[in-house]
Amino acid sequence: MVKDINEIEKNVSVGIIGCGWLGTALALTLLEKGISVLATSSKQDNVAQLNQQGIDAQQLTLPADVEQLTQHDIFSQQCLVIAIPPQFKQGRTDYVEKITQLVSAAQHRGIVQRIILLSSTAIYTGLSGIVDEKSSLNLTSAKVQALHNAEQAVLAFNHQASVLRLAGLVGPNRHPGKFLLAKKVLNNAKDKINLIHQEDAAGLILALLAEHSPQGIFNGVSDHHASKKVYYQHAAKALSLPAPIFSEGETLEAARIVSGEKAKQTLSHSFIYPDLLAWL
Repeated sequence: MVKDINEIEKNVSVGIIGCGWLGTALALTLLEKGISVLATSSKQDNVAQLNQQGIDAQQLTLPADVEQLTQHDIFSQQCLVIAIPPQFKQGRTDYVEKITQLVSAAQHRGIVQRIILLSSTAIYTGLSGIVDEKSSLNLTSAKVQALHNAEQAVLAFNHQASVLRLAGLVGPNRHPGKFLLAKKVLNNAKDKINLIHQEDAAGLILALLAEHSPQGIFNGVSDHHASKKVYYQHAAKALSLPAPIFSEGETLEAARIVSGEKAKQTLSHSFIYPDLLAWL
């Protein structure tokens, strides 16, 4: 995990907004280190489950009335980790509004000192080759524009702010082989995988929470970029599933590889699973 977890002050408090699969792992790690955590979920059932796991949690539904939102206990925390999904595939178009409301409420309340937004490497959609935090984005894509606007809203926070662009998440209960159960034929066999293990994603967040951590935008992605075909063949074998079938005759641009070098060089986290082919 983080080389020196003690860099996070013991008396700091962390709020995790949208505490799902990754947020829960992060919360439990913070609690083990004696750090105060308050989590939120939009669903009361999830709040109850978090409480059962020993995580103090409250319901928070977004978008919200601004005055009521500002009074929510989550804004009495010193650090905020925003982990709400954009839900583009569900047809939602209010992601930027949600993020903007959260930043505005934090500014108005005046207690939050640091915000970390968990964004996505999907922001590089439309690009090819090796991409990093300085790459020019394809802002003609509505999804990319929304992710960019949300990131900029957080980076404009009047104290400290960081954006962690996470690659596809794998780990406990998220074995990539299970993805094959719902797919009979896969596309883009030559594409490169851009993934990160849950423990490394949490480790990077912890590093960003450290007292003297740098600010800005960081990619969270493992070092290994096998082809999609090779990776999912290994994933299927690991779960004793039939080898996946890939469609033939595709004409592809150069595969996209997301670089994680900036985070590796500047954040105090040593990857536990740099090679996710070996992890399988």
